[in-house]
Amino acid sequence: MTVSPKYSRILLKVGGESLVGEHGAGIMPKAVDALAKTIKDVYDVGIQIAIVIGAGNLWRGTDGLAHGMDRSTADHMGMLATVMNALALADALGRGGIDTRVQTAIEMRAIAEPYIRKRAVRHMEKGRVVILGAGTGNPYFTTDTAAALRAMEVNAQLLVKATKVDGVYETDPKIHPDAKKFDTISYHEAITRNLKVMDITAFTLCMDNKMPIVVLNLWQENSLKNMLLGQKIGTLIS
Repeated sequence: MTVSPKYSRILLKVGGESLVGEHGAGIMPKAVDALAKTIKDVYDVGIQIAIVIGAGNLWRGTDGLAHGMDRSTADHMGMLATVMNALALADALGRGGIDTRVQTAIEMRAIAEPYIRKRAVRHMEKGRVVILGAGTGNPYFTTDTAAALRAMEVNAQLLVKATKVDGVYETDPKIHPDAKKFDTISYHEAITRNLKVMDITAFTLCMDNKMPIVVLNLWQENSLKNMLLGQKIGTLIS
């Protein structure tokens, strides 16, 4: 019996670290291909997908700030790094037979489309995966906030925050192995507990617009696909 997906359109937020595998920095083709395969498994069950990707594998603005760099400059460098990651992922998805479009909040028409909400939605309706680069296009906003904003704009039914942990815990489970894992938690509690799964701006944006968030370990086999087909995986924040 074929199981229908619980959601028809999602926005997936992945960190740049997902592109480096076991290495500490850069873009590793094998890691990109593995991420593309995970996305393809979801795409193949008929779910429309938009993706926001971070830049932690290439640039961390906090490193620049620690050496006196201007915050706007550091953030714009991070935005450019997300575009490099977006292009790498789009290439891997394309080689896997999936039509993709990269759209960027900062115009760079030689390599990507400018972000236009209705065009992004139309691409997904036509079966294309849309990868959204350059954050919101503004400094002082994280890619988590960009993901929350874009999820609302493209009318996604769910924002998926991909991590290397299988959900949200009351404290860091790597430090406290007996930490309690939440199956569900409210936006307000996540904020007041300062759980740091996403930044407060992103949480607040989702709360104000009733955008549910699922936090899961993307690298557990079939975790994303099975969650979208209705299995209880990860933590639901709503």
